[in-house]
Amino acid sequence: MILIKTQEQFDLEVLKSDTPVMVDFYADWCGPCKALAPLIEELDQEAEGYAVAKVNVDAIPELAQQYRVASIPTILIFRDGICAERNVGLASKDELKQLI
Repeated sequence: MILIKTQEQFDLEVLKSDTPVMVDFYADWCGPCKALAPLIEELDQEAEGYAVAKVNVDAIPELAQQYRVASIPTILIFRDGICAERNVGLASKDELKQLI
């Protein structure tokens, strides 16, 4: 799992990635985010042909604003540097896999 700490790291690890990247926008205080975390971990461990990253919206609020993340958890799927899919709120593992 890629833990994004800076805009520069996001650009390198997500936008310039050769494979799709699932990005989990979350906050430590968010109950639904905590409920979704084990599914994100499972998807990361099973990842073939894609990567999984996490962005703490409290640590990098400008990144959340840039991608119009108004509610968390929000999952964005990036392909070729472009946000191709979006899921807001809780979702099942199967629903998240379908996004990829």
